[in-house]
Amino acid sequence: MPLSFPRPAIYILHMRNIVILTGAGISAESGIATFRGPGGLWEGHRVEDVCTPEALARDAALVHRFYDLRRAALETVVPNAAHQALARLDREWAGELLIVTQNVDDLHERAGARRMLHMHGELRSALCANCEERRSWAGTLPPGSVCPACGAAALRPDIVFFGEMPYQMERIEAALAQADLFVSIGTSGAVYPAAGFVRLASHYGAATLELNLERSEGSAWFEETRLGPAGVLVPAWVDAVLG
Repeated sequence: MPLSFPRPAIYILHMRNIVILTGAGISAESGIATFRGPGGLWEGHRVEDVCTPEALARDAALVHRFYDLRRAALETVVPNAAHQALARLDREWAGELLIVTQNVDDLHERAGARRMLHMHGELRSALCANCEERRSWAGTLPPGSVCPACGAAALRPDIVFFGEMPYQMERIEAALAQADLFVSIGTSGAVYPAAGFVRLASHYGAATLELNLERSEGSAWFEETRLGPAGVLVPAWVDAVLG
């Protein structure tokens, strides 16, 4: 599959800096439920009941149990061809690369990607609400779990709830400002600030490409959209870039 952006060939030839945004669509092919379901449900729960600071204060047991179950579900899934292809790009791309994922699973890492960050947090991480220390976490995380760093009974899932600021925004914005190419994979284009990355990248002169099962809410902002399963589109695109 050739690169077919409406750009001069010399531009693509000298492309060095790539920023990739991945969303729920890339992990759905591994069997992880997408972010939103019918009626605004998140795996059977209202988002307001499991993914807001108010929900944590109101019913910590429900929130912790919800993320415990999602953490346990990671044991039943494996990276798919799209994750593997991005890990290959990470290994072999000589220029700058940053994979920004909205997903809280660890499938990118398990595939081997290293030049990446989780802007919405990680299931296999715990955050201390008292001292903000983060640490790897496996298994259940009961309400009232004690932080080893400060001793406060304040550990919570290391998830960016609605109303909280996504992680490492300064690093992301700096990478977008230097990007020659911005690629969005498996995203809805509905959740900000990630939905605005394409416009920011375009503002700084980057080429923009969407790889998605169907057009996102932000498709009109991309120079090119390719539709199909991530497990097919992403390996073909990586082959073209590295070839």
